[in-house]
Amino acid sequence: MNQPPSAPPPQNSQHYDVVVIGAGNAAMCAALAAHEGGARVLVLERAPEAEAGGNSRFTAGAIRFAYDGVEDLRALMPDLTDTEVEMTDFGTYTEEEFYADLGRITDYRCDPELADTLVTRSKDTLLWMASHGVRFAPIWGRQAFKVDGRFTFWGGLTVESVGGGEGLVESLRAALHRNQIPLWHEAAGRSLLTDDRGATRGVRVRREGRVVDVACDAVVLAAGGFQANAEWRTRYLGPGWDLAKVRGTRFNTGDGIAMALDIGAMPYGNWSGAHAVAWDYNAPEFGDLAVGDGFQKHSYPFAIVLNQNGKRFLDEGADFRNYTYARYGREILAQPGHSAWQVFDANTDHLLRDEYRIRQVTKVTADSIEELCARMDDVHTEGALATIAEFNAAVDRTVAFDPNVLDGRRTSGLSPDKTNWAMPIETPPFAGYRVTCGLTFTFGGLRIDETGRVMDTDLRPIEGLYAAGELVGGLFYGNYPGGSGLSAGAVFGRLAGSSAAAHAAS
Repeated sequence: MNQPPSAPPPQNSQHYDVVVIGAGNAAMCAALAAHEGGARVLVLERAPEAEAGGNSRFTAGAIRFAYDGVEDLRALMPDLTDTEVEMTDFGTYTEEEFYADLGRITDYRCDPELADTLVTRSKDTLLWMASHGVRFAPIWGRQAFKVDGRFTFWGGLTVESVGGGEGLVESLRAALHRNQIPLWHEAAGRSLLTDDRGATRGVRVRREGRVVDVACDAVVLAAGGFQANAEWRTRYLGPGWDLAKVRGTRFNTGDGIAMALDIGAMPYGNWSGAHAVAWDYNAPEFGDLAVGDGFQKHSYPFAIVLNQNGKRFLDEGADFRNYTYARYGREILAQPGHSAWQVFDANTDHLLRDEYRIRQVTKVTADSIEELCARMDDVHTEGALATIAEFNAAVDRTVAFDPNVLDGRRTSGLSPDKTNWAMPIETPPFAGYRVTCGLTFTFGGLRIDETGRVMDTDLRPIEGLYAAGELVGGLFYGNYPGGSGLSAGAVFGRLAGSSAAAHAAS
C-alpha cells in the first residue's frame, strides 16, 4: 500500500499553510481540498501507522448521498453494467428526501444550514472523491433483498466504498501520496498556538517523544469525537456509558474538541447523544480491524429482542434499520446487564446479514423454543417463553411479509407492538444472538459556520481554525440516517480544507 511521505520533525522556523489534525475520511478530504487550493499541507495522525485512519477504517464504507436516478449512480460507478441495472430497482433519493430524513430522524433539531450543506453538496463531493481514486459500488448485500428475481434498494442508502472502510482509507491515503502531502504518524496534537489577537498560528505536537511547535496559517480539526474517552462519556452521555464498547478506534478521545475549547470555541450540538448500535456481547473494548464492523448485529427488524427479564423493550420494526440502529444501542445499554438477545427462527434466518456468520459471534441455537430460552445466558426462561407465546399470538398473519418495504405486518395489543415485519417465532431451528451497546461516535462537538470556520463563544469565527467530521456539532441529535456520517465527513472535510487554503492564501 502506498503511504504518504513522512517528513522529519520541524524546527519552530518551519511553516505550513494548512495543518490537518486527524487522518480519517474527513481529515484526508480536507487535506486534498486544501492542496487543490494551492496550500502546503501537513497531516498529523495520533495513531501508529498500523492503526491509522480513524473511525472511517472501521466502517462498512456505506455513504449516503442524494441522487435523481440510475444515471447519477452510473456517473459515480461507471463499471455498473446494463445487466446489473436491469435486475435492480435503485429508485431515487432526492435532495428533498435526504433533507426530510435528516429532520425526521433528529426530531427536527439538526442545524438547517449544516443539513442543507450536507444534502446539496453530497453528490458533487462523492464525484470529487471518485476523481481522487475512491471507488464506489452498490450495497447489494446490505441494503437490498432479492424478491421475485429483482433487487430493491430501501432506506435511501445505495452506495458503499469498494473495500469498505479499509478501502476508503487506503484510496484516500494513496491520493495523499500522489499529491505529495506528508502524513506524520504517532504525532498527537496537544494544543493550538495563537497570536495576541486569538488567531490560530500553529499546533503544539508530541511526536516520537518530543514536543515541537508546527507553525501554520490555518488548522483543520478532524480528529473525531470523544467516544473512546470513558471519563468524557460518563460526564456527557451519563452513568453507564463507561461500560459501552467502542466500535472504532481507541484514539478518538476528544483531543481536537478540547484543543478548540481551550481557546474559546463554542460547544454545540447534542453533547448527551451518540450513535450507538447493537454490538456483539463479547466484542473487545475497542474495534478490531481484523473483524471490522462484523461485530454489529443489524438484522433485528426480523427478530424479537429480549432483555434479561425475558421482556421485549423496543419496536424492532419501527422503521428500516438505517433509521433506528443508531439509537437502539442506547436502549440496550439501559437494560439489566447492559445486554439483550436477538431471537430468530428458520423463516427469517436467510435474511441475516453476513455479520451473523462470523466466527467471533455470541450465539446459541436449539430445535425448540424451550431449549433456546434455557440456553440464553442470564435470561429468565419462563419470562422469555411467555413473551414469545404472547408475541406469536399477536401477529397479524393476514398481511404479507416483505423485507423491502414497510410492510405493515404488525402485532396488536403488545407494549411495545412491533409495527412491521412481525414474524412469529415458531419454526425450528431457533437462534439467539447476545448483544450489548456498541458506541460509534458522539454527537456533541464544535460550532462551525457555512465555510467550516470554528466559532467562539461570542459566535465570532476564530481566525484560522476550521473543523470537519465527527467533532462538528449540530448535525445529528439522538439518531442519524445510516451512511450520513461518512458523507458529512467528506462534505465538511472538503469544505474546511478549501476554506483553510483560501484563508492561508489571503
